[in-house]
Order: sequence, then C-alpha cells, then structure tokens
Amino acid sequence: MALAAEPSPIGARVRALRDGMGLSLRDLAERCDVSAPMLSQVERGETSPTLAVAERIAGGLDLTLSQLLRLDEADGVSIVRAGERRRGGDRGHRYEVLTPPLPGQRAEVSLHMLESGSATSGPADPPMHEPGSRETAVVTEGEVRLVCGGVAHELGEGDAVTFDSDLPHHFENAGDSPARFYAVVAAGLRRS
Repeated sequence: MALAAEPSPIGARVRALRDGMGLSLRDLAERCDVSAPMLSQVERGETSPTLAVAERIAGGLDLTLSQLLRLDEADGVSIVRAGERRRGGDRGHRYEVLTPPLPGQRAEVSLHMLESGSATSGPADPPMHEPGSRETAVVTEGEVRLVCGGVAHELGEGDAVTFDSDLPHHFENAGDSPARFYAVVAAGLRRS
C-alpha cells in the first residue's frame, strides 16, 4: 500500500496563497506561465520547483521569491510600535497606518481622525485603492458619513460598513465633535 505524498512546505504555501487570492490552478498558471499540471504537482508535493519556476510562481502570486520561500521573515511576527506608525492627512483629517509596510501584504489597517466639518478626501477625487479592493470601516467615536458611488450612508459609534473601495468614496464628519474610525483595506479580492 503506497502512502500519499505529504505536501512540501512550498507546495502547501502555494496552495494557501492561491486559494486566498481566489485563483484556480488555471488562473495561476496563466499569471505565472507555469503549466497547471506542474503547479498541481508542486502543490501536492510530488515535485519541487526549480528556482526559475519558483520565481515565476512567486510573480504570479504578486510576491518576490524571498517572500514565497519566507526567506525575508525572522519569526513571522512584525510589530508596529505606537511611535513608529506611518502618519498623514491634512485639512482636519489625520490617519495612522497600523500595519507594517511589508512587500506583498494584501491588507492594510489604519486609524482615521476627522475634525468636525472635515472629510478624508473630496467628492471628485478618484479612488485611491486598486481594482477589486474591499474596505471595512468601524466607527469608534462620533458619527461619520460614508459617501460611496454618490450615495450617502450615515454611521454612528459602533457601526461597521464594508464596501468596494475601488469606487469613488470618502468619509465626512458633519457632526459637532471629532470622529474616529478604523479602516481595513484588502487588496484585489474581486477577480474577473
């Protein structure tokens, strides 16, 4: 009785990343110019890819070879200290990015503060997120209005909203007191 092959660590990682991106074997094969049967063998641990093939697979997954092989990770933990957050904003809108700027990262978490009468951007500003991005925002203080695709949605403390963030959108604070909300943007989840 033959034993089933155990997937190699790289094979299991390729499969998990492919599944996480919502790609079929055929989709990934087209993206990286590696045949679907070869990808299937790699995922099942039946073969180990050459460095050239692994690099093409990494590219198809929007990663570098080091990221795919996890050569750039110490222990898999990244900490962003409060004083080290990337900060920005203007005209009554301030934000802090809570996630580290790691290459290949598919999601970003940020904290936004809106003074009374301010907005995250103007109504005519183009979307700043890549096609297929989704955003979830949770209001932790005050009230904000999300204007997405020209439609306004009122949100109060504790409310959460999820929307296609590749659409024109912005948050406004029409109230009399400051507002705060967390936003999580996940890149490229909708695939055509």
